[in-house]
Amino acid sequence: MARVQSGEKKQADQLREQIEQANYAFYALDAPQISDAQYDRLFRELQQLESDYPALVTHDSPTQRVGSAPLPGFESVQHATPMLSLNNAFDEDEIVAFDRRIRETLDADEEIEYAVEPKFDGLAVSLSYESGALVLGATRGDGYAGEDVTTNLRTIRAIPLRLPKGAPKTLEVRGEVLMLRRDFEKLNEEQAARGEKIFANPRNAAAGSLRQLDSRITATRRLAFFAYGLGNVAGGRVPDDTHSRQLEYLQSMMFPVANQRDVVSGVSGLFEYYQNIGEQRTSLPYDIDGVVYKVNSLRAQRELGFVSRAPRFALAHKFPAQEEITEVLDIDV
Repeated sequence: MARVQSGEKKQADQLREQIEQANYAFYALDAPQISDAQYDRLFRELQQLESDYPALVTHDSPTQRVGSAPLPGFESVQHATPMLSLNNAFDEDEIVAFDRRIRETLDADEEIEYAVEPKFDGLAVSLSYESGALVLGATRGDGYAGEDVTTNLRTIRAIPLRLPKGAPKTLEVRGEVLMLRRDFEKLNEEQAARGEKIFANPRNAAAGSLRQLDSRITATRRLAFFAYGLGNVAGGRVPDDTHSRQLEYLQSMMFPVANQRDVVSGVSGLFEYYQNIGEQRTSLPYDIDGVVYKVNSLRAQRELGFVSRAPRFALAHKFPAQEEITEVLDIDV
């Protein structure tokens, strides 16, 4: 086995940094900095270097996203802080009532400031980082316990394996795993060509891909990830004034965050955002089934608290179900 020299280690570190920066630019900023061919060259160069010097291989190297041998099953994981679901609303009266309850509870005379964002139609997951390294990834499950799908989540290029310097010692990031429409269509084309199962929609495709016991299959499925909040944090500081600033912080930590997010005031701002996103719905690169409203002030969120299994400070405003009318032209027996 070749002995690692300081020059080779430095080269490997630089290649990893370049590759992760390219991933961040592509998946988080939607602004590719290098071509696919350049990316592939960097990746192959790192692979060759790690092949020549196996001691250089690290658990968080981009080359380790390819997956590993099948697992016998997923282990259960207890969430340090419950991953509760949101209450749903379907009409304007429910939104007006939600805003009124917020103002009455907070005894607020002025309009409430809300952080608003698309409601992804995917699977909620939790990512736990220790000293900047991804150590655990789990599904939401029942909100209190989920499944350990760390190996599969490591294959998703949009998820950083190591955070930039300055991250808290413990940082839990929550977000959604989904499949972009273009990748869903390509996957079904490939499935059909092989005579295999066709997925009904991107959400089903993402769910089936994330819960593969063989992570090598997950690695081929082109899954996406968007962060939408923080869970447990210790040994460091994160923005503690507003939800919108926490999303900006997550983006600075190299996580993709929805570009269509905003901050609005009052119930009129909620309705305007709902209408705007509804008009953009079919042109978005991913499926959404509504929008999410959250009181922007984290102090106010703590004061409002929770009821049953849902927060009082947040609400999902769902879109009407999309329906298509079809006509039976003929029946062959």
